[in-house]
Amino acid sequence: MDTIPKPDELLALHSVTEELFDTLRRWFDVPTRTTLALDDIDAAVEELGDPVMIAALAMRKLQALRLLSTPGVRTSTDVVVSIVQDLNRALLQAPSMRLKLAAASTDWDAAFEALTDVGGPEDGDAPTSADDEDAESERFRSLHGKLHEAVYAVLTASDGEIRYLV
Repeated sequence: MDTIPKPDELLALHSVTEELFDTLRRWFDVPTRTTLALDDIDAAVEELGDPVMIAALAMRKLQALRLLSTPGVRTSTDVVVSIVQDLNRALLQAPSMRLKLAAASTDWDAAFEALTDVGGPEDGDAPTSADDEDAESERFRSLHGKLHEAVYAVLTASDGEIRYLV
């Protein structure tokens, strides 16, 4: 296979993957070590429905993508496309999964009581309308988009062929 240089968009993923990784850890309280159940073929059924495990597996893929986006590390176009494809579903769902977990773990009696406290919530703590944007989720989506930009750049640089990238 021909070897081509890594496009700038792929090289730029070094900091993007780090920020996505850190955000997933914080949003889902992912421990520093995670164990996979491999005792039988169906052991993953429960794990693959757990938001923390989904985030942990996405974080592992982000580690791999960060390595592949490093200058001098040899990879191929199909590997980059495959990793981003694997990450896509988890990263699409992460902002809403984060909110569902937060809602499930909220002490709603205490939250409602805080609304009636003198002064109410601190400025900026609560949205002013139901359709306010979540800046943190928007940042996450923007970073996720950079993974797609890198894939498109890789496909363009390789003319859609499988090529080595250095």
